[in-house]
Amino acid sequence: MTGSVAQGQFVTTDFPQSPRPEAATEPQTHAFVGMWVTEDGHIRHGLLPNGRYDEARGSRESAYQGRYHVTGDIIQYWDDTGFYADGQFRDGILYHGGYIFYRKE
Repeated sequence: MTGSVAQGQFVTTDFPQSPRPEAATEPQTHAFVGMWVTEDGHIRHGLLPNGRYDEARGSRESAYQGRYHVTGDIIQYWDDTGFYADGQFRDGILYHGGYIFYRKE
């Protein structure tokens, strides 16, 4: 996999094989399932074991929802509205969309 760093954020330039956005949601068994939050707690990103995610922002619960797939340390998201994004797990931290997320125990 190749990538580059733009303003301290890892940006992938090619992607591992993964299901297309319209593919069925697949159960996830990786170690990243759970809640991830920004340091200030404003964005809360729940990676569910059924392959769906639920993102809250501030007081807005379920602001964004969709499916996700993890390959190695790369996560790919397909929002229900059609938006696509990716991120990377490094040293127990999730880097996604210019934000840094920490695991909430």
